[in-house]
Amino acid sequence: MKYALIADAYEKIERTSKRLKMTDLLVNLISEIPRELIGKIAYLTQGRVYPNFKGIELGMAEKMVTEAIAKASDVDKDVVVKEWRRTGDLGTTAENLLANKPPSEMPLETIEVYNTFDRIAHTTGKGSVEEKINLLVELLKKASPKEARYIVRMVTGKLRLGVGDMTFLDALAITYTGSKNTRKEVEKAYNLSSDLGLVAETLAKEGLDGIHSFKIRVGRPVRAMLAERLTSAKEILDKLDGRGAAEYKYDGLRIQAHLSSKETLLFSRRLENITSQFPDVVDALKEAVKAEEVIVEGECVAVDPNTGEIQPFQVLTRRRGRKYEVEEMAEEIPTTIFLFDVLHVDGEDLLDTPYTERRKILEKIVKETENTKLSKQIITKDPAEIDRFMIEAVNKGYEGLVIKSLNEDSVYQAGARGFLWIKYKRDYKSELTDTLDLVIVGAFAGRGRRAGTYGALLMAAYDHESDSFKTVSKLGTGFDDETLAKLPTTLKPYLIEHPHPRVDSQIEADYWFTPAIVLEVVGAELTLSPLHTCGLNTIKEGAGLAIRFPRFTRRWRDDKAPEDATTVKEIVEIYESQMKKL
Repeated sequence: MKYALIADAYEKIERTSKRLKMTDLLVNLISEIPRELIGKIAYLTQGRVYPNFKGIELGMAEKMVTEAIAKASDVDKDVVVKEWRRTGDLGTTAENLLANKPPSEMPLETIEVYNTFDRIAHTTGKGSVEEKINLLVELLKKASPKEARYIVRMVTGKLRLGVGDMTFLDALAITYTGSKNTRKEVEKAYNLSSDLGLVAETLAKEGLDGIHSFKIRVGRPVRAMLAERLTSAKEILDKLDGRGAAEYKYDGLRIQAHLSSKETLLFSRRLENITSQFPDVVDALKEAVKAEEVIVEGECVAVDPNTGEIQPFQVLTRRRGRKYEVEEMAEEIPTTIFLFDVLHVDGEDLLDTPYTERRKILEKIVKETENTKLSKQIITKDPAEIDRFMIEAVNKGYEGLVIKSLNEDSVYQAGARGFLWIKYKRDYKSELTDTLDLVIVGAFAGRGRRAGTYGALLMAAYDHESDSFKTVSKLGTGFDDETLAKLPTTLKPYLIEHPHPRVDSQIEADYWFTPAIVLEVVGAELTLSPLHTCGLNTIKEGAGLAIRFPRFTRRWRDDKAPEDATTVKEIVEIYESQMKKL
């Protein structure tokens, strides 16, 4: 398959501002792809060569790519830098500088592009920088200007198509089964494997029979089960048929740990392999978990080495993403992991096992140590007991509670958010201090003191049903001067010329962004809004919901993908709960 067909499709996808149109374009593309290639193209469309959890990156800094563009276009490096400053995009820079290059006698094949990316990703050691540059130069010399645009964006990690995984799954279902109605079945396989390429290849070659055979596997992360939220202990127990397991909600990093005789792997909520960043957690789990092969979930928190007290989440983030001085940071910021669920033990999948049984198995296989503990839990029917437990949790520095269903249907819902788990945080006790995790989708030009930066950001909640982002507020307070000044630079990689096709907005922003960055926001209350699309027509015809007096808490939720943000459904439920109290 010619890579030109991929580049043409990417260009059309990039230009559309309609999600349904994006899906149609993906269906058209997938229909043209040989079935043996669909897995690789699924990864490429995600801006990857392998699934995220493999942790295999192309590893090319912009300086290296700039040098490759200069060599491929036969110009001085300063010319590339000057053009890059003008365009603001290295992909467009490569396209412009290669515009007058004679076309290659042999058109680029998609498999050649993929294999070159693969070689770049696996080139390491002495001389690897030069080798990576040369591989990219050869690829660019064969590429058309348009192909060069997407090749360069790929190697710099800025493909910026904005194709959501759920949108791609829609397109797969339509293409290979003839109906979008099978998306949930396809999505389940993705939730169990976290591997879009594997799901695409399986569906293309084996149909739904292959999809139905998916099982969880040690070494391949399961997409996390998520909790809904409610605002009172009584309301929560009513939702859970009068009885629940209340556990501390720890303010840390959610980790899914895969242990076997071969290796121990740690995955973040965003499905990143973070094993190398937390060698102390690996050692702690090996000591505490007594099973040959197991997948457990827990919350990793930072601990003050002097007092033993739990540290805020921001302290733990200092250990994220480190490649150097890892051991030193582990000593400076020690951790404890609180395990709260088990998904697999010694060949047996436990996703469909009721929560009470999973907890018993977890207690059986874990021998608590100083650095590995079980989440503290009480079983109760009494709202007052939950409130007392909440006070105890808050006094110890935790966020609040998670109350879990004890019913027979309390299975582990991979990749889903539901009322089998319900968050009850201290913030939720008053609608004046609700915290929401929202996605930046747009911005407004600054005026006066904020001239030259953004005056406010346009924030959105995630709607799982439509795989889109619905606006809920403009956010302009809570930023210090330094953060404000850096916003244009921080958001530049996500800047696009039109509203993203997955963004549903009735407000015209001055700047638009690919949904990528999540911020924690606190607000006074939720109100009906004729402008915002969050919950549009749900409460009242013609009205959505907006946050009144929103403020940035200065907490960047780097641990959350945009699809992990607060959902439209949650916000609607918070509003309805507010109204019941009036």
